[in-house]
Amino acid sequence: MGVREERLSEFRLSALAGEPLRDPPTRAMVESSARALAEREGLALTHLELGPAHVAGRLNADDVTALGFAAELRRLTNAWYERRYRDGPLWGTAREE
Repeated sequence: MGVREERLSEFRLSALAGEPLRDPPTRAMVESSARALAEREGLALTHLELGPAHVAGRLNADDVTALGFAAELRRLTNAWYERRYRDGPLWGTAREE
């Protein structure tokens, strides 16, 4: 048996507008969602950074897994943000009316 090579991949979500992570409940929700998602999926979240307008992190996973992780984190936190604040989305591209 060979030694399994550790693979680290990064992800980043940037706010659509402003600095929404200055709001403590929003910041806490994004952080707890990222940690819970990693735990639920059995992924090692080796680094997590939250700035006023972004969340970024590093996973012990391949690039495709990190992309899926970021997409699911975006989906979960966008849905929460839109319900809580009747605003959104938090990340990504604005919806056309």
